[in-house]
Amino acid sequence: MGSTTDFRPGLILKFNNDLYQIVEFQHVNPGNWRAFVRAKMKNLKTGRVIENRFRAGESIDTVRVERHQFQFLYQDGDSYVLMNTETFDQIHIMPEILGDGVKYLKEGTVVDLLMDGKQVVISELPIFVELEVTQTDPGFKGDTATGGSKPATVETGVTINVPLFIEEGAKIKIDTRTGTYVERVK
Repeated sequence: MGSTTDFRPGLILKFNNDLYQIVEFQHVNPGNWRAFVRAKMKNLKTGRVIENRFRAGESIDTVRVERHQFQFLYQDGDSYVLMNTETFDQIHIMPEILGDGVKYLKEGTVVDLLMDGKQVVISELPIFVELEVTQTDPGFKGDTATGGSKPATVETGVTINVPLFIEEGAKIKIDTRTGTYVERVK
């Protein structure tokens, strides 16, 4: 347990039976009224940001999390097997915890997991990954004024749009947050 005096950006707390991370907060003392703390909080499951007022000194339920690095090993049925890079312990994670970026995971990718004891609270995938293009049609320049794009399948099986000059076997950098092509890797 803590109180609003413990607020700082990045603090994780349990609020309305969900986990929220403090994005920003402000202590407000409006003249002769009671002081309060206005906080913007991000829901760790949905990513939605809400704003809430807390009384100054109000008790809050803080969650202590530790950051651990895990390496993705393989997919086992519906779950993903990851190994702690320090202790070499293996855990099974469901794809819902890893989020949409799981489509871009290949063997050996390092993932940060925020854990409350043994329970995974949130996962942070790398923002950019480098993947090889396994299948794409040849690009025809045509009458495009600003360049064009074509679909390409990468080694994880995901199809994304790439510029026309990308060929099979090329390594490309992909943004895992949006699933878009960033650049060609040399």
